[in-house]
Amino acid sequence: VRNMFHPTSFESYSTDLVGLSAFLQEPFNAEPHRSALVSSYITPVDFFYKRNHGPIPKVDDISRYSVSISGLVNKHIQLSMDDIRMLPKYNVTATLQCAGNKRTAMSKVRKVRGVGWDVSALGNATWGGAKLSDVLELVGIHKLSSVTSLGGKHVEFVSVDRCKEEKGGPYKASIPLKQATDPDADVLLAYEMNGETINRDHGYPLRVVVPGVIGARSVKWLDSINIIKEECQGFFMQKDYKMFPPTVDWDNINWSTRRPQMDFPVQSAICTLEDVDVIKEGKARIAGYAVSGGGRGIERVDISVDGGKTWVEAHRYQKSNVPYVSDGAQSDKWAWVLFEATLDIPPNAEIVAKAVDSAANIQPEKVEDIWNLRGILNTSWHRIKIQNTSCVSRSKM
Repeated sequence: VRNMFHPTSFESYSTDLVGLSAFLQEPFNAEPHRSALVSSYITPVDFFYKRNHGPIPKVDDISRYSVSISGLVNKHIQLSMDDIRMLPKYNVTATLQCAGNKRTAMSKVRKVRGVGWDVSALGNATWGGAKLSDVLELVGIHKLSSVTSLGGKHVEFVSVDRCKEEKGGPYKASIPLKQATDPDADVLLAYEMNGETINRDHGYPLRVVVPGVIGARSVKWLDSINIIKEECQGFFMQKDYKMFPPTVDWDNINWSTRRPQMDFPVQSAICTLEDVDVIKEGKARIAGYAVSGGGRGIERVDISVDGGKTWVEAHRYQKSNVPYVSDGAQSDKWAWVLFEATLDIPPNAEIVAKAVDSAANIQPEKVEDIWNLRGILNTSWHRIKIQNTSCVSRSKM
């Protein structure tokens, strides 16, 4: 069953498949077909990618569920769901993206380790819940704090989830205390997704949402929060999700030489065409998504139909009837931007997309330059090779 829905062949969710991962004994990882991503600005739950490291936990008795907060603080507490719901509720629209998105393209350069994601290991949702900065005030940590009175500098999230990488222990990750206590960072303890109670596949009853950061830090099925002096020492912080240069391989890797990856670089992908596609000559709609980490907006998306020799700027948008402005007050700073352009497609075209964020960061041209042994952060130009129907017909004669 799992092989049927491997990301390289999995094409779309259906309502019947949403809970399928709950019945699997191994991690279930799946992405929708890329065309589903540009059908709406807010990704429906049924089309939101799934990334798991172990069997899906099941919290049966919500009345007994609680989250503990402990560590380098003067006050240790247990919070029930009722306690969390009593705090001010915020809705934050944010894109979550797996660090391995577009890994399949990187693996074509040289073999990498990891789930073979295409371009759809991300989704944009409206998350509802309590701000972590409000929660931490309950244990005496003031907003915009960088260190607690006892020396705590990081906030560790521990999951109910158990995984083999932690030798059967819980999945865990951390973020700096300064980020956790900043209300403008919009870090949430989320219990809603797109206006509904968050479902089991996406972290019921409570998950962390850390906007602008790789998805690995948005811990699902939250069990406890620890205030610690150093960053989390768990597997996924210390021996995974780090960016190494192309010269490093599994024989010479030294994990301690690199920091855990946090913000995601600027990224884009074309979703209306396959990587190798057949279309008629003439005009065609080119559409997709662009997103950057750290709350940076998308300043520009450029499209080329001749492999990058000449470029046309695409139209960018988020919400209907609201003009998108990078870093604009009405724009969702943590969310992706959709783009589109209708262009004349020449015979045997190579269509390319690249994005520029509000800090003038631009995607690298070649995947070879950013290859790394874990296949993360493939933000290279997205290339589509076109075979026109007239050319295909002649080749068959």
